[in-house]
Amino acid sequence: MKRIGQDMAEKLDYEPGRFSVQRHVRGKWACTRCQTLVQAQVPACVIDKGIATAGLMAHVAVATYIDHRPLYRQEASLGRAGFAVPRSTQAEWIGAIGVELAPLVQAMREDLLGRHVLHADETPVAMLKCAFH
Repeated sequence: MKRIGQDMAEKLDYEPGRFSVQRHVRGKWACTRCQTLVQAQVPACVIDKGIATAGLMAHVAVATYIDHRPLYRQEASLGRAGFAVPRSTQAEWIGAIGVELAPLVQAMREDLLGRHVLHADETPVAMLKCAFH
């Protein structure tokens, strides 16, 4: 086999407290006798040809929904770390996560609705009277 080139992809990753760039290099190899081309498979990812790893996407989702950090603040944090990732891109990541999790949500829904008894917390929550009424 003779090496005839390579494909390289860079992905932005996040581990708690630190951003990093993962570089994936996939060599292209050709057999001179049988004229075949061989190349390693592309690593699986949530968004094809996207720049984010699953770790970074999970970080954005957790920061958005658990830590209550809006995407514009995360855009600023990523900018300070040296990575320009617009909030529109982060919103696309959130949407892709939702699509990927849809089968899990459906399975949980079917499981819950298939139960004979379903308990829920229906404790009333005191609300302030609105001055507009």
